[in-house]
Amino acid sequence: MGVFAAVTATFFDTASRSAINPFNFFGFFTMQSNILLAALLLITAAQELTRRSRRPSWIVPARAAATTYMLIVGIVYNTLLDGLAGGVDLGWANAVLHIVFPLYALADWILFNDRYQLPMQLVWLMLIYPLTWCAVVLIRGATDGWVPYPFLDPATGYVSVTTYVVAIATTIAVFGMFVIWISRFHRPLRRPQRTTRDGTSDRGHL
Repeated sequence: MGVFAAVTATFFDTASRSAINPFNFFGFFTMQSNILLAALLLITAAQELTRRSRRPSWIVPARAAATTYMLIVGIVYNTLLDGLAGGVDLGWANAVLHIVFPLYALADWILFNDRYQLPMQLVWLMLIYPLTWCAVVLIRGATDGWVPYPFLDPATGYVSVTTYVVAIATTIAVFGMFVIWISRFHRPLRRPQRTTRDGTSDRGHL
């Protein structure tokens, strides 16, 4: 709930000082990644509380991807963006979104045994969302001039932007493999099962 409180407080704080464009506000990778992982953790917690025996087949891979994105948020902010103008002006909300929750995401994935072992091929699926996000940002930067982060501004030159995009994709792939590798050190849970049309049970696949 701390993440949703930080996002909400930041939204109203920004709106109190100037007109706010929701597409711009929620266009930041930080906002999207925080909301995504927080929502997935709430879904997982609700399933535990209701003692559901069958989980959706997508929940563990989705959590792995969201955890990877949150690690990237923490690394990129603390190495490239900390101290730059713009971003989250509320100190406590900034800390929650860029430091506390990324660390919590890592600790949650390492410490809790509530997932099955994931295939390394999942890394390629993890890249789809951030690369799509980068494409949208570049299109917007070239058309209406809005960019969430200075290193993705087309005005700096497409060679520079392309270098950063490749670096981001490579970093996501590396940390995605790390997240998948961690999943293999836990006692594997059974994959979620689904019932086929003939009434037999089949294990879910990615």
